[in-house]
Amino acid sequence: MASGPQDKKLAAYRRGFFAEYIAALYLLLKGYHIAAMRYRSRGGEVDIVARKGDLAVFVEVKARRHVDEAISAVGFTAQRRIEAASLHWLAKQKDAAKLSRRYDIVAILPWRLPVHFPDVF
Repeated sequence: MASGPQDKKLAAYRRGFFAEYIAALYLLLKGYHIAAMRYRSRGGEVDIVARKGDLAVFVEVKARRHVDEAISAVGFTAQRRIEAASLHWLAKQKDAAKLSRRYDIVAILPWRLPVHFPDVF
């Protein structure tokens, strides 16, 4: 049976979901609290919203073969989409005024531990 566009789309969705799950576990091990996963707003979406004290971290997860591919996959448009979602999420937080925000990337690479890049943009 030939794999069509629908099969490829489903496989990509599953890979992305798995990568986000691994990234969330990794962040938990680093002491972060996962506040939201796949947070969506009208203006955009962010893969993981994590907190550590008064720091809100908005994380884009990229599953790629090489680290440089993961970082370059988060271009200007993606950054604006993540920022829009982060502002929406922050607006709904009771303690938003005291929160600092940061934008990170977690690269999920084959057969390696995740690589966390804090404060990328």
